[in-house]
Amino acid sequence: MALILGFLLCYTALGIIVLFVVAPRRPETLLNRRTAAAAGHNTLAGGVGARATAAAESLLKRRNYTAAMAGALEQAGLGIRAPEFVVLALAAAAAIGAGVLATVGPFPALLFLLLSPLGARFLLRFLASRRRAQFSDQLDETLQLLAGGLRAGHSLLRAIDAVAGEAEAPTTEEFSRIINETRLGRDLGEALDDAASRMRSEDFSWVAQAIAIHREVGGNLADVLDQVGQTIRERSQIRGQVKALSAEGKISALVLMLLPLVITVALMLMSPGYMDPMVQTPLGLMMIGVAALLFTAGGLWLRKVVQFKF
Repeated sequence: MALILGFLLCYTALGIIVLFVVAPRRPETLLNRRTAAAAGHNTLAGGVGARATAAAESLLKRRNYTAAMAGALEQAGLGIRAPEFVVLALAAAAAIGAGVLATVGPFPALLFLLLSPLGARFLLRFLASRRRAQFSDQLDETLQLLAGGLRAGHSLLRAIDAVAGEAEAPTTEEFSRIINETRLGRDLGEALDDAASRMRSEDFSWVAQAIAIHREVGGNLADVLDQVGQTIRERSQIRGQVKALSAEGKISALVLMLLPLVITVALMLMSPGYMDPMVQTPLGLMMIGVAALLFTAGGLWLRKVVQFKF
């Protein structure tokens, strides 16, 4: 129990050092200068959870990370505040790290705790990528709804508002944000361009450009959206074919990346003392460092091989 408690304290100290020393201080923004929320407005349980959330919020504001993390959570589609996510991620990492420490040993637990921030970041990026993919898949139906609303005699803003109410998430969330921004006085073209940049959708950027050109020169926007939708459907078909052809390479890359880790964990579980020379001798530590460098280089090379840009 003392070992576990000391290990968790070391992990907490390491997190504070990384946050205050290693992590660069971000430029101050309006969101980072906002005062703390009213007392009692926390989704986590009161008591320790509330104090931990308040402490995390204070640390994020000192380093000006509130705006960046709030944007990452928004793109990932998570409806929680940045301090709450930090507390939940630290609690989950500490609990799993304690379990790994009790079952496997201190070195794997330390390795897990050191990699847990990268895991949380990877989780946010994965959720954001999945949300952007859903937005791209729904774009064809979105354009059909827009064109149908325009043919029914509605204005462009009214058609966008109808899409915001009838479409599925995340399209409804993004179009609702566009409507809210225009109601606050922002130009529609800027709101559309910002949504395309936020969702990293080249197809929706074409839609924004088509709407901007129509607002300048006029014409039948419904027909233009139909033509853009046809182009997007053809691109989606080609993208699906390329994805199917590259699936074998992606699976091979995944197997090659996971195989060394799986074998190492299996050896630690079946024979706990078998891997001790790797972490107790200088030669073993040197081999681990070289293996980590080669593992990283191989992973980046495999990622480059199986990724295609349209």
